[in-house]
Amino acid sequence: MKKRDMTEQDLSSEPIGWDRDDVSYYAKQRKKRSRKKALIITLVVCVCVIGALAAAAIVWAMGIQASLNEGVDENIRNVLTDTESVDDPFYMLLLGVDKNKDRAESSEYGEEDSAYRSDTIILARIDPPQKQVTLVSLHRDLLVDMDEYGVNKLNNAYSFGGPSYVIEVVSELAGVPISHYAEVNFDEFDELVDSLGGIEVDVPIDINDPYAGEPISAGPQTLDGAQALTLCRSRHAYDDYGDGDVFRAANQRMVIAAIAKKIMAVDPLTLASTISQLAEMVTTDMSVGDLLHLADEMRGIDLDNNVYSGMTPTTSLYQNGGWYELLDTEAWQTMMARVDSGLSPYASADEDLTAGLAGSQTENIKNGEVSEDSLTFQTDTPEDVDATVLVLNGTGIGGLASRVAASLERLGYETSTGNAANDYDYSVVAYSSPENRAAAEAVASALGGSIDIEDWQGVYETDSDVIVVLGLDMANSVDPL
Repeated sequence: MKKRDMTEQDLSSEPIGWDRDDVSYYAKQRKKRSRKKALIITLVVCVCVIGALAAAAIVWAMGIQASLNEGVDENIRNVLTDTESVDDPFYMLLLGVDKNKDRAESSEYGEEDSAYRSDTIILARIDPPQKQVTLVSLHRDLLVDMDEYGVNKLNNAYSFGGPSYVIEVVSELAGVPISHYAEVNFDEFDELVDSLGGIEVDVPIDINDPYAGEPISAGPQTLDGAQALTLCRSRHAYDDYGDGDVFRAANQRMVIAAIAKKIMAVDPLTLASTISQLAEMVTTDMSVGDLLHLADEMRGIDLDNNVYSGMTPTTSLYQNGGWYELLDTEAWQTMMARVDSGLSPYASADEDLTAGLAGSQTENIKNGEVSEDSLTFQTDTPEDVDATVLVLNGTGIGGLASRVAASLERLGYETSTGNAANDYDYSVVAYSSPENRAAAEAVASALGGSIDIEDWQGVYETDSDVIVVLGLDMANSVDPL
């Protein structure tokens, strides 16, 4: 059969048996299939993106987690005590160790814990239900019986057995279980303060300590990271007031509270970033989840009134060429009974030796007392001390007389201070009249027991019963920082 050519008319005509409605139907079906395919592709892409983001978040969180928990071994976890509930009040030990990256990488110090000491030791009681925090500093020079290591300064516990041993020693000393631990590198937290836009504090007095950093003027202000670090380091700004360690510890507690206030005010997204930054300078047994949960539980805390602050009550002792702190056991037990009951460490502002000079000005002391009947310990009442003591600085080193006088005042002596007419190599305790010799012997014993006792009647014009002249033997042990 001869084929004929297809004309334009042929091409325009519909095939036999073809319905125009069929064309519309199949066109619609093709569109539906296209939309369905596009939707499936979109869903697959979304799932992939969400999965990638989730994986990135997990990797990010795991990275933070690994950084936070770096160095937390089984020894540490074994000495920590689990709380019955995550929402119960608990104790946490905060340590500031004289270890930094340069020292850890040096041949002189190295990585081992035995090369370092914990010069900042703070026992924190955290009460999520009551939205309350109590910070109690323990003096680094506090003498503690460490069994096989003998009687030693508390800050040496870190070099004897690392963080786990410090936790053991402090838990026994305070009589409370410790549930969590954090080691803070104060030398690096200036970056954190700067990232928060600074911290707001009220500095009670001018801080001028060349060993710590640039001077800081007194008054309410916003401190940047470098200034906050200066405040945490400064001891010699308090040479005229007494033991610089006590005042420095009060300022450290104030700075920690100010940082917490800033962190608690940030939004959740910024909080996650802040925790990431904290991971660079903090080692802790807590997880990222623990920290986020705690931040959520503590949200709304009144940080101006519900953060309490205190320090171990001690008496200074100079012996065998070094300064030590002796724990006032009765006052310490009273303090910890208050802390454990959710009260401020101090029953009145008069008990805070740093009030008006460093840290918070104890305006946050709650009304209400712990009755004597509720305290579960018995101690002997110390004998009254009636002698008056004049403490003279015979070294030319600022603050030495004030520190010794403050220690004697804690024992009950009424003191005054001044400068000796001459420089002395060795300290002397003198009595102004024979009937005060026994008092002079008691003062000498309180200062270490190896100080010469002399009769200096008429040498100094004073109404005090006992005279203490401080020599270089007491000053030589005071380190510059």
